[in-house]
Amino acid sequence: MSDPLFDDLYRDTEHLTWAPVEQVRHRGRQRTRRTRVAASLAGVVAVVVVATGAVALGAGPDAAPPIVPATGSPTPTPARTPTPSTSPSHSVDPTPDDSGSPTSGTSSSPADAGKPSTPRRETSIPAAAMMQLADLPTGFTMTNGEPDGDWTLESVSANCRNQSASLAKGQVAERFRVFDSPTDSLIQRVTRYSGDAAAAHLDAMREQVEKCEPYRAGDSLDVLAEGFGGDESMLVGSVMEGRPTRWILVRQGDLVAQLRVDWNTTPQDAAHLARPVADRLCAGTDAC
Repeated sequence: MSDPLFDDLYRDTEHLTWAPVEQVRHRGRQRTRRTRVAASLAGVVAVVVVATGAVALGAGPDAAPPIVPATGSPTPTPARTPTPSTSPSHSVDPTPDDSGSPTSGTSSSPADAGKPSTPRRETSIPAAAMMQLADLPTGFTMTNGEPDGDWTLESVSANCRNQSASLAKGQVAERFRVFDSPTDSLIQRVTRYSGDAAAAHLDAMREQVEKCEPYRAGDSLDVLAEGFGGDESMLVGSVMEGRPTRWILVRQGDLVAQLRVDWNTTPQDAAHLARPVADRLCAGTDAC
């Protein structure tokens, strides 16, 4: 019994004309060469693509963009206007005073331009308002700056039971000087007060001294003399824990000078010393 599949194949190919064997072999060799060439070309294209990507990655953001052909007349680039450079701000050279501390100048800011200037109260204390070596006997040396320790009259008044709470009201500036000699020393503090606080300070100090009730028996705090220089003045003496001390207070306008002097300073010595102190204070206040 015949196979139907074989019969169909025989019937379809019975009248076909078959190419010679050599021609079939030639066509097979051509197809093989085309396949190899296509594979080679595909490999070259892959290599080129990889190399191009590597170059693009290595170039980074600085790589030049591709040149686009011009499609019309180029637009001229406008000339860049140079930007004027800002002049450096000028600072005022600090001018050192006799204390060696520079005093910087001030300049108005642009925000203040056009605003009406109003007079401002000077709160600094000039060096000329302080005592000078010429006011003391020869042999003294001068040092600027606050000395260590509790040497002021306010610190000694802390030994009184009835301490005043208003001794420092209205203070706006202070300056110190220390004078030393082989046998003596003098400390000066000049304080500027606002408004009438300078006169109120002297009144509070006087009341504190006169009403002092020392904690320890034998201690004392007294006003020894008044009215010997400036607008107001006092010589105050104390004995605390057996140690005698003297202070001179001189007010001129809104400035008050306090001096700790030798413990045996007399009212006459205080008057002699208060005169140059009051004259110096006039350099720092318009009350003279």
